[in-house]
Amino acid sequence: MYTVAQLIGGVWGAGGSGGEVVVHDPADGTPVSSAPVATADEVGKAVGAAREATAEWAATAPAARAAALHRAADAVAAVTDELTAAVTAEMGKPLADARGGVEAGISTLRQYAELAPLRGGRTLHGGSDALDFLTPQPRGVVAAITPWNDPVAVACGLLGAALVTGNVVLFKPSERTPATGWLLARALDQALPAGVLSLLTGGAEVGAALAGQDVDVVAHVGSTAAGRAIAAATARTGAKVLLENGGSDPLVVDADVDAGWAAEQAALGAFANAGQICVAVERIYVHREVAEDFVAALVRRAGALRAGPGRDPGTELGPLVDRRHRDHVHGQVAAAVAAGARLRVGGELPDGPGAFYPATVVTDCRHDMPLVREETFGPVAPVVVVDSFDEGLRCAADSPYGLAATVLTGSMSHAQRAWRELPVGTVKINAVFGGAPGGAAHPRRASGQGFGYGPELLDEFAATKAVHIEAPGGGHW
Repeated sequence: MYTVAQLIGGVWGAGGSGGEVVVHDPADGTPVSSAPVATADEVGKAVGAAREATAEWAATAPAARAAALHRAADAVAAVTDELTAAVTAEMGKPLADARGGVEAGISTLRQYAELAPLRGGRTLHGGSDALDFLTPQPRGVVAAITPWNDPVAVACGLLGAALVTGNVVLFKPSERTPATGWLLARALDQALPAGVLSLLTGGAEVGAALAGQDVDVVAHVGSTAAGRAIAAATARTGAKVLLENGGSDPLVVDADVDAGWAAEQAALGAFANAGQICVAVERIYVHREVAEDFVAALVRRAGALRAGPGRDPGTELGPLVDRRHRDHVHGQVAAAVAAGARLRVGGELPDGPGAFYPATVVTDCRHDMPLVREETFGPVAPVVVVDSFDEGLRCAADSPYGLAATVLTGSMSHAQRAWRELPVGTVKINAVFGGAPGGAAHPRRASGQGFGYGPELLDEFAATKAVHIEAPGGGHW
């Protein structure tokens, strides 16, 4: 069992008098980690200590900060096995996927270490006897509040970008994956000056206390409800806010694609990581001409998935993060069936321990059902049959969210319409996942605001200053 300690102002083991959080393995319910809960007073002291460390870290040469981040990436790489095991134990992700997330996080740290020293300001063309330029500076203290579903990769993105641009960071991992956050923070801390990184643990109350403090940036990846609460808090304090929040990403299946191939794409998008991915396929609009074959293939694929504990080799579908979340997922499925939808496979609570939920396909869905309109975040594929590509595109665009969307089509004109018209941050044509390194997008609507990835994230953690210099008295230098 992991016993987590907090890091405040360069001191491990500080704080935590607010109680204890115990995390249970979602595969069998056994306790796997315990973490202290920071009090509001301890959060305030951590912010104060971070503020005291800002000047020295901001004055550190960009190349030196980048070198420190490279060393931090080395330290994380050295504990890849330990981080992988912690992710699987705390949130249930199959080991291969968990390792992939750790390796992605390490790559992100290295990417930012390489890019940051190259991203400078620019010179302006002013008067011949003056000097005008724009220069980026660190914003100061960053609160990074990260999720449980991909805890290493997401945290490395926010922490790496904030640290290498000269900010001091207060890291609050999800209360569902505190040991993963602790192991990551221990590795990073080895390569950083004392006080530049702090670790605070606990539940939503700790995140709320942190968002309400005198920090300069709050970066949050998680639910829309939490994101809105953070945005309200930062509106009072004046802190900049970066949010990547919930989504209900659509998949549009055109009439001219192979139904079996489309079903494989749909299954990958809906069932990977048990549907617990920010850009998972949450609703499917399939053209009537291919709907029957598509659904039959999707049902076969869902039924063939190998379910089991994430630590078992060969597991394709691990458990959900906990039973509370499973109740949410099952409640949406049950409500849809009660409202006339048809359960084709899955949709039943299994016997035994843990938070397992089967890959589920629901047909005869309507666009207005909560299962379709709201975020499910589970291994559920609701299918809506449409009579035209126009109808599918229109339904895909009609959402309170705007994170990502996928369109499967053989028509270039339909592909062009899709990326132009869909009001989301990321559009994928003929692949539910993938994309070139360095991609960055703005989520829309309830899905958040600001860049969350890519080189542009470095700019989010910097404040640009305009400088104008003239010789005194109107003379010349």
